[in-house]
Amino acid sequence: MEIRDILAPEGVAAHQRATSKKQLFQEIANRAAECCGTKARDVFDALNERERLGSTALGRGVAAPHARLAGLDRISGLFLRLEKPIEFDALDDEPVDLVFALFAPEDAGADHLRALARVSRALRDPTTCAKLRSCGDASAIYAVLTESVSSRAA
Repeated sequence: MEIRDILAPEGVAAHQRATSKKQLFQEIANRAAECCGTKARDVFDALNERERLGSTALGRGVAAPHARLAGLDRISGLFLRLEKPIEFDALDDEPVDLVFALFAPEDAGADHLRALARVSRALRDPTTCAKLRSCGDASAIYAVLTESVSSRAA
């Protein structure tokens, strides 16, 4: 599974404004409702429920909030680069500015974990993160995400 299989070009936002995790989750929920055909409230609640189990921050300014949702027929994602980093309860205490939200059908099983691992692998690379932070627009971000992951062995 490649990033391009779960992230569409229109699922990328380059200059997202959010001042808190709650506001970020609301924006993610609204975007997910548009692209995935889900209810924004269901997405918001699912993200918050997962986050109560522990922070989905990966460290070094990166987070991967994720949830399983009823009614989805495939795994899909959104990527948002925040204009200003926000507090995310990360283990390294670093605020987050790169966010890859991942959504899976309730019965996705191991596919959900494989997709999450793929995203995590891409965003653990400091060079990839530096490129993502320096991109001028959403299409450049999409290109970095899709080329960085697909050019490496799984």
